[in-house]
Amino acid sequence: MPTMQTEKAPMNLAMPNDLNERGRQEISDCLNPLVADAFALYVKTKNFHWHMSGSHFRDYHLLLDEQADQIFAMIDVLAERVRKLGGTTIRSIGHISRLQSIQDDDEVFLEPEKMLQHLMEDNRNYASHMRAAHQVCEKYNDVATNSILETFIDEAERRVWFLFSTLGGH
Repeated sequence: MPTMQTEKAPMNLAMPNDLNERGRQEISDCLNPLVADAFALYVKTKNFHWHMSGSHFRDYHLLLDEQADQIFAMIDVLAERVRKLGGTTIRSIGHISRLQSIQDDDEVFLEPEKMLQHLMEDNRNYASHMRAAHQVCEKYNDVATNSILETFIDEAERRVWFLFSTLGGH
């Protein structure tokens, strides 16, 4: 998972919090790549939603739209958690591209099954990155961030399950 040191917030941006400064910094450093990956996964999911074709078009189109909405909803929650910890978060598309581990997909055409496979793997990897962030939060007893991550891990696993099952379980 890519990491980038989060700049130390100026005093007027620092938030009161009972977690120690090092913990807040490490947690922010592992959350920002999750914000970037959520943006990348959202755009990729919408890309495939828009470019879906074939005999299962309607089902796949609706599935990906539902999943994109769920992913988009994560972005603000994660970014605001970074701010609650006193860190700074994503500021630009360039910042996203420097932090993201989910690869863009600029292919003009992909078979529907390939699209679903790519998204299944991306969501599986995203869940893995959230688990790694969960371990960092555990180390600093950040139960609030862990609670958020646990919900989002479950949602990612659900997306993987739906994509896997849609592909026929193979």
